[in-house]
Amino acid sequence: MKTLGSAGKENRFDGYTVTAIVLHWTTAALIVSAAVLGIYMHELAFSPLKLRLYSYHKWIGVTVFLLALCRLAWRSSHPAPSLPANMPSWEQKAAKAAHFSLYVLMIAVPAAGWLMSSAHGFQTVYLGVLPIPDLLGKDKETAEVLAKAHALLNLTLISLVFAHAAAAFKHHFINRDDVLNRMTGFRRSRG
Repeated sequence: MKTLGSAGKENRFDGYTVTAIVLHWTTAALIVSAAVLGIYMHELAFSPLKLRLYSYHKWIGVTVFLLALCRLAWRSSHPAPSLPANMPSWEQKAAKAAHFSLYVLMIAVPAAGWLMSSAHGFQTVYLGVLPIPDLLGKDKETAEVLAKAHALLNLTLISLVFAHAAAAFKHHFINRDDVLNRMTGFRRSRG
């Protein structure tokens, strides 16, 4: 895989592309932001502030959904670097399952939020200018089921994000391999 070197030229090393790195970290920041915002706004009393925060939360969710599609498109022609050869097979399988699950959840969480918002009767207007069609009619019971699904999927996603980060730190500080560095664009010195 290629990453940008100090002179701006592409250098070969077994890491992700600059595009993959930017998509990864942007998506990660947005997922954490959406989770923090979701937890905060959920407990607020109904007010103009709460409505504005819900809009921001939905905009972030739509953006994560779109970035996940971009990441899948990019990944289809730019495969991930190979895992370290000395990594146990169970750990390689766990890493692949975690990555697959992260992609599924990056699509499922916003989709559940979109469906829930539709069932509540609140259309999503992306960035305040682009109305996104409702997928369901207004239905209180369906909205309640979807709210629970959205919350459970969010909890699963955040748990998996933390497990993913913990695994990356384990590789960096305990295994002392380049797994984390592949997604930062930096190489670990071999000295």
